[in-house]
Amino acid sequence: MGVYEFEGRRPRIGEGTYISHSADVIGDVVIGRECFIGPGARIKGDYGSVRIGNKTNIQENCVVHARPGEICVIGDWVSIGHGAIVHNCTIRDYAVIGMGAIVSDYATVGTWAIVGEGCLVKSKQEVPDRKIAVGVPAKVIGDVTEEHVKLWTRYKEIYVSLARRYREKLREVNV
Repeated sequence: MGVYEFEGRRPRIGEGTYISHSADVIGDVVIGRECFIGPGARIKGDYGSVRIGNKTNIQENCVVHARPGEICVIGDWVSIGHGAIVHNCTIRDYAVIGMGAIVSDYATVGTWAIVGEGCLVKSKQEVPDRKIAVGVPAKVIGDVTEEHVKLWTRYKEIYVSLARRYREKLREVNV
């Protein structure tokens, strides 16, 4: 895995977290316990800071970054879908960021909010708690139901399990 200190800024990684060998974690980054950081993910605290809670998954090819002297905060049990970009924003606990979505500077995604695939949450925009937002730019189209919560809880638990299983069983093979 590519975990790097930069100019005295050193990542701190929680117990039980899996970071892919092809992911990069650079500088002032704190990642909580039992997280999954997928292949190709780039989490950079080179001149800003990144804080990621417990049991969060940052899937393949995601980018997480912050502006100079500022902070990007991602809560507990968050799912950041494949190829998403999360920049200098706040994503609260249990939120879901769809594949290829962008959450831009100073935006806030609320607790249990869902941001659809390919969505753009603009600078300073807010997606309220338990709302579903889609489109470019993001527009709230509905409420998160208990069925959504059940489904996404199961998906989130799969990634917590994957973090453990990857740490224990992933092996490079020569072919």
